[in-house]
Amino acid sequence: MTDKTALILILPACLLLLYGFIPGNLANRQGNLLRQMTTLITGGQCVLATLLVLLYSLQVFFDLSLVRLPQILKIADFNLLMLDGISSLMFSLVSFVGWIICRYSVRYLDGESEQGNYFRWTGFTVGAVSLMAISGNLLLFILSWSISSLGLHQLLLFYRNRPAAQRAAWTKFTVSRLGDMTLIAATILIYQEFQTLNISEIFDSFRLQSEFNTPQMMWAISLLVAGAVLKSAQFPFHTWLPQTLDTPTPVSALMHAGIVNAGGYLMIRTSPLLFLNPTAMSCLALIGTVTTCYAATVMLTQNSIKKKLAYSTIAQMGFMMLQCGLGAFSAAMLHILAHSLYKAHAFLNSGNVLEQNRAAGWNQTVHQDQQGSPVKLLIAGACILLAYFSSLSLFGIDPLTKPGGILLGFILCLALLGWMRQALQANNRSLLIRAAGISLVLCLAYSLSFVVIDKLVGLPQVSSNHSYLAWTAAALIILGFCSMSLLHRKISQTHQPTWINKLYIHAINGFYIEAILRQRFRILTR
Repeated sequence: MTDKTALILILPACLLLLYGFIPGNLANRQGNLLRQMTTLITGGQCVLATLLVLLYSLQVFFDLSLVRLPQILKIADFNLLMLDGISSLMFSLVSFVGWIICRYSVRYLDGESEQGNYFRWTGFTVGAVSLMAISGNLLLFILSWSISSLGLHQLLLFYRNRPAAQRAAWTKFTVSRLGDMTLIAATILIYQEFQTLNISEIFDSFRLQSEFNTPQMMWAISLLVAGAVLKSAQFPFHTWLPQTLDTPTPVSALMHAGIVNAGGYLMIRTSPLLFLNPTAMSCLALIGTVTTCYAATVMLTQNSIKKKLAYSTIAQMGFMMLQCGLGAFSAAMLHILAHSLYKAHAFLNSGNVLEQNRAAGWNQTVHQDQQGSPVKLLIAGACILLAYFSSLSLFGIDPLTKPGGILLGFILCLALLGWMRQALQANNRSLLIRAAGISLVLCLAYSLSFVVIDKLVGLPQVSSNHSYLAWTAAALIILGFCSMSLLHRKISQTHQPTWINKLYIHAINGFYIEAILRQRFRILTR
């Protein structure tokens, strides 16, 4: 693939970005044409992105260079594109999700007077996120991210006459601009240190020299982390995401499955630099843990399916930041891919949730007051550990050499143990066998997926952080997830203690974080 041929990769994204210059009235008059063009362009980009991943995979796994893939596409001294495993996977994900959402929207918004304007800003947003995914320059990355946020702002205001939609859009706009300010400040500091913003050149300079652990770089990395936290709905800057209920469901799918993942993608993209500041990474892990535990607790109390999915996204973003804070960037990349596909399907299929629940018998009362035998629970835990470490050994994964390997393994085994406990309480041998079999399959699938993604991402191995703050963070992470496991066990019982009912009242209101922020920052109530 020559440099000129590589330009074809960004041609669809550039065409979609031109949508921003189309007048709104013209877009609505030509709604059918714009709908067809947007679906066609995103579909073409999806094909190109899939071919890129296939060619790169052949090159990595089988050493087959059927087509020469340039890693960098330069225009003068500016790195326009950076084609590696990280960018290829993200570009493919964004293209696929964008195309699916456009296809779904054809019928979902059929008959809407603003349909043309919707496809105008949807295409614009998909184009901006696509350009961000494969950008080879840090400034272009941040600029594309900011532009995608502006496109999303227009989509959140699709129903402009709804006060709730306006409040959510402007809250998101305010938080995003704060994130932009921190990222711009980080970019300035990085440029002063490296005299370039080309990502590959920054990494090359970092590999050749080890003198970049200056206070200026520590501040730059801290600002990068702060920007990712602000723009990825981390606690307490998450309040805008559950508010976005008055927007079309495909917009929610695009936002939750694509745009909100950009913070984690930034951490993965700049991962070689993050290891310079272990303190910032430990803080990121703690923020991710707090966000995960908080959002998962609130999610259990929500009655609205879209609001429940919104808090689910916040929890998943928190867990992804936890992985990045632990240095498990390959696991975080796998998490982005899995969560995006799952969450896009969850939103686009949310209209069928009541029928599915009724068919599954969820309206029936479930009694789980039986206490499972401690001996059986210990045996189940031992079997889960055996299955997990056997799957790791089968695929040649040593959790001791992987950053965060032990902690993430503990969290996975804890989740599977909770599932097995419910199967034991049901006192149904068939259900128990199925649960054990699925647990084994999940361990094998996770290990295999991790090996594939780790090979494609190709990040260098870095030793784990053993500082006092890192050990403190690890202890708090274990405490947080154990507390969540115990809370889930209490909630599943028919006769609940009084404090659970009190907790429910506070949790269903999001522990009043949104009300407190509105009171302190009047601009968020615009």
